[in-house]
Amino acid sequence: MRDMCTNYTPATPPALGGLAVLGGAPLPPQAWPPETFPGYPAPIVFRGASGAPVCELARFGLMPRWSRDARQGTELSRRTCNARSETVAEKPSFRSPWREQRYALAPMLDFFEPCWESGRAVRWRITAAGGMPFAVAALHETWIDPDTGELARSFTLLTVNADGHPLMGRMHRPGDEKRMLVVLDPADHQRWLQASPAEAAGLMQRTGPGVLTGEPAPLPSQGPSPQQALAF
Repeated sequence: MRDMCTNYTPATPPALGGLAVLGGAPLPPQAWPPETFPGYPAPIVFRGASGAPVCELARFGLMPRWSRDARQGTELSRRTCNARSETVAEKPSFRSPWREQRYALAPMLDFFEPCWESGRAVRWRITAAGGMPFAVAALHETWIDPDTGELARSFTLLTVNADGHPLMGRMHRPGDEKRMLVVLDPADHQRWLQASPAEAAGLMQRTGPGVLTGEPAPLPSQGPSPQQALAF
């Protein structure tokens, strides 16, 4: 089964700075790409060493800490952009950060999925109703390069079943299980970052009707770039 979401628009600095959970904490000094694909840096919010939320750039696609080298970590991260909520506590790539409560938020403006209702994949843009930025439940990890000692932070987006969902149930190929990102209510942002595994499991719920909206967003006629092609 393909990953649920491999392409999204990360929050811009103004939108990111408006997140209440950050409480005015500094934003990453580096610029980040306007669209996120596997391997790209994007801002995430997580609990820092002091316990307060911090915001840093991290690689989209989790690099397991047990990766032998950067090559293996990069290869594995291409298959860890999403983590299924039902198995995140068991899978080798995710179980350690899950057990250690390395929860994060991935702030975004929208994400992209293929709708097959016409018989072919049509790229759709999914946004929050009202167009406001939103945050998706994520899990972050730190890999240490054994040769250089350099730290590499990465993350995965959590998903839940979406069979029968009025919007997300329309995405992906007929016959495939429908999945959707865990979009957290702003009131739960702080709770997610501080949750126990049991509490986090309870927060991984499908978004109710009317919270998300979608519309076709075909790629330009000249076709996708090599990076954009990863979205499907």
